[in-house]
Amino acid sequence: MDLIAPLSDLLTDDTLVFALMAVPGAIALGLLAFSFLQSRFHVRRRAAEGLGAGSATATVPGGGGERPLDRLMAYVENNLAGGDEKEQRLLRMRLTQAGFFDQRAVPWFFAIRLCAAVVFGVGGVLLLPFVLPDGMQANIWMWSAGAGIAGYFAPNIVLGRIIAKRVLQNRMGFPDFMDLMVVCAEAGLTMEASIDRIARELVDGYPSLAENLYMASLEIRAGKPFTEALERLGKRLGIDEATMLATLLQQSAELGTSLSQSLRVYSDEMRHKRMSRAEEKAHALPSKLVIPLTLFVFPVLLVTLLYPAVIRVMGAF
Repeated sequence: MDLIAPLSDLLTDDTLVFALMAVPGAIALGLLAFSFLQSRFHVRRRAAEGLGAGSATATVPGGGGERPLDRLMAYVENNLAGGDEKEQRLLRMRLTQAGFFDQRAVPWFFAIRLCAAVVFGVGGVLLLPFVLPDGMQANIWMWSAGAGIAGYFAPNIVLGRIIAKRVLQNRMGFPDFMDLMVVCAEAGLTMEASIDRIARELVDGYPSLAENLYMASLEIRAGKPFTEALERLGKRLGIDEATMLATLLQQSAELGTSLSQSLRVYSDEMRHKRMSRAEEKAHALPSKLVIPLTLFVFPVLLVTLLYPAVIRVMGAF
């Protein structure tokens, strides 16, 4: 009965309207997120299967049903995505670094962010009365507005975490990519064939790096210059090593130096750099352990050591 009473008071308010809005908002958010996430795995699947033709961008299946969705995404991009082309290009690059290669990724992102704001705000109106104390329920609308703002910025936070995870994976796998490039160059393969072969080999270990290499292979097959494809690869990977590789290959071609020797030297440098990063983290570990040791370990240790002495002193008096 204690739970039914506040529920009935809540439903008699105007929040019933928001309750009716929350269900379709949540369904729309789920559908948008599902369709948006489909594009991440399309290129990875094509790289794993070794397909050599077709577009690297994903489309939402549905045949003729795509046209209303395309019109909706065009409306979102034109009216809700903002008019600053520079910011849209930056967002598109971030989405590409996160693995979303669909051309409609930007309007999908804005649509998901808007739906998340609505769902979080309406969910705050419905759920916060059961969570907040009685003294704070007067500010329910302020808390709900804060939840809506948090939902609006939540996709940006999730996107940043995805990018950071993929950049770390790309940086860890790049020395292995360079080692395989040296092997392929010494075996007599061209750079284009080497990238395509390495992309198939790295699918299981470094899927993010493999799908970006596969995209670079498709760009080279489409007629893009090799150095430009590598520069675009570096932007998609979010690491400077790939851009430096493009510069190295261009200088090797201009100066006439041995390509395999240049790749071997650069591969050793990348491996030493990865080892240096690991050693740097290992040396920084003691300083990072000072705070948890001081707050959690040392007090328990002091209490454990001094407690018998305190008990004896209290017993003596």
